[in-house]
Amino acid sequence: MWADLWPGHGRKRRDWGSYMMATRRALAAFAIASGLLASTSLSSFAGSFGLREQSAIGQGMSFAGMAAGGGGLSSMFWNPATMTDFPGINSSWVATGIFPGGGIGVSPASPTAAFGSSKNVILDGFVPASYSSYQLSDKFWLGISSNAPFGLMSSPGYSWAGQVYGRSAKVVSYDVTPTVAYKVNDWISIAVGGQIEYFKARLNQALGVLPNSPSAVIEGDDVSVGYTLGVTLKPTAYTEVGLGFRSSVRESVSGSLTTPAGALPVKANFNLPEMATLGVRQKITDQWTVLAGAEWTNWSRLGIIPVTYGGAPVTDVPLKYKDGYMVSLGVEYAWNPVLTFRSGVAWERSPVDGGNREVLLPDANRIWASIGVSYRYSEKLSFDLGYSHGFVSKGRLDVLPGSPQFPTVGLPFIAETKNPHFDIISASVTYRWDNPAQPIPMQPIVRKY
Repeated sequence: MWADLWPGHGRKRRDWGSYMMATRRALAAFAIASGLLASTSLSSFAGSFGLREQSAIGQGMSFAGMAAGGGGLSSMFWNPATMTDFPGINSSWVATGIFPGGGIGVSPASPTAAFGSSKNVILDGFVPASYSSYQLSDKFWLGISSNAPFGLMSSPGYSWAGQVYGRSAKVVSYDVTPTVAYKVNDWISIAVGGQIEYFKARLNQALGVLPNSPSAVIEGDDVSVGYTLGVTLKPTAYTEVGLGFRSSVRESVSGSLTTPAGALPVKANFNLPEMATLGVRQKITDQWTVLAGAEWTNWSRLGIIPVTYGGAPVTDVPLKYKDGYMVSLGVEYAWNPVLTFRSGVAWERSPVDGGNREVLLPDANRIWASIGVSYRYSEKLSFDLGYSHGFVSKGRLDVLPGSPQFPTVGLPFIAETKNPHFDIISASVTYRWDNPAQPIPMQPIVRKY
């Protein structure tokens, strides 16, 4: 009777026992791997304060085809259903360095122009990420990822012409996402996951126009939850289409507003944006694969955020963002079974434009150009490297009547960004903990007698 619980009777049961022995040996390492890089982010220069830099493979082709598994195991960030593309027990660790450049040149028409411009606004940053997947059977996968989906380190200057609108800003996030995926059949997989996110922000601006004027500092943090969904379709053996969704996360940030008069307990409620990603991966020959992607981020959720004390507004954070979009196209070339080259381009429309651009984040539309390489050391171990250069459009900062920032201070500020650009380098290591030659057990079938 017990043999009939498993197709193939005793032989399949022995396969299951061997598989479980192998997985038990890997479980301790798997648990450590999934949380080893529990996301510490420093900076971003990609689509407001969002961090897209979650994949070294994706970095090498401007994130084309991520929702269709183009980013390897790290595709889980965009679409958790891609987990079913990877049999066995796997982990991947990603480390990314962001090196932005560009300053703010203040116009002589600004009343405070004599106090100088800003040479470098956005600071360098480091973004880690980690992913792990565990195949339970031929139908079910469990996964967990740790990421920093939002982050920023901005410091245009302490004493400069725009100090009343911003001296520095810091945004940090930590997001852990457990997921479960189900392979319906050979051509469709679905997945769902839950986000547990820590968010912290700190904003600093001067209370006067003179150099070394005292500061007002708003800072606070919160822990909140969201979810993620995904589906992949494989209409042919050479085609994969994926659609992924990361939900909005409602933040109720509690903290303080500190001035020379003292610290006041304050609160701010806002919704971080949801993101939807569509990806396509098409194998042309044994060596060539073409990938494409489209991404939408609902940044328009972030308007003018009230900062309150006891329910009464004391100030606000004026953003008034627009939605962000990105389209990308990439290609991969398998030089041989162990070495793969890739490249890609993308165009991104920023949620920041001339109507809402601010000194702490003078973002603008940009074009991405990327190259990358993967080296498969063995059936269990592989390495990836990706590089992107961003050509960012110049943008004006016109803080005048009608601008969302103007009512906060009431002082005109006119400037333009200078030489905005960024360089990003990303590397990853992926390891399979179990034996690739070990068969994966089929889902148990219980028979009635």
